[in-house]
Amino acid sequence: MKKSMNDCLFCKISKKETPADVVFENGEVVAFKDINPKARVHLLFVLKKHIDSVAVLEDSDEELVGKLIFAARDMAKKENLSGYKLVFNVGRTGGQIIDHIHLHLLAD
Repeated sequence: MKKSMNDCLFCKISKKETPADVVFENGEVVAFKDINPKARVHLLFVLKKHIDSVAVLEDSDEELVGKLIFAARDMAKKENLSGYKLVFNVGRTGGQIIDHIHLHLLAD
């Protein structure tokens, strides 16, 4: 059964209703440390607007997704990361666990 936006973990984090180790926030994006890191640096960049997945993006979301990517790039620069991965998981078979668009920044 699909959860509502009120039940969405990432919506709750962006509204400060659920605690997270937040490392960046602006009007559209919040970033926090992954609770199950897969690398030395593993941050999640989440849009404050609820969108389930890359698969359901609309053309009007293009600027928002750009802000997600630029926020991750800026954090990588701030952390002096010489190399890193940016990953979107899409759908359960693509590894997406939370139905809220998010970008992983990973670096060893």
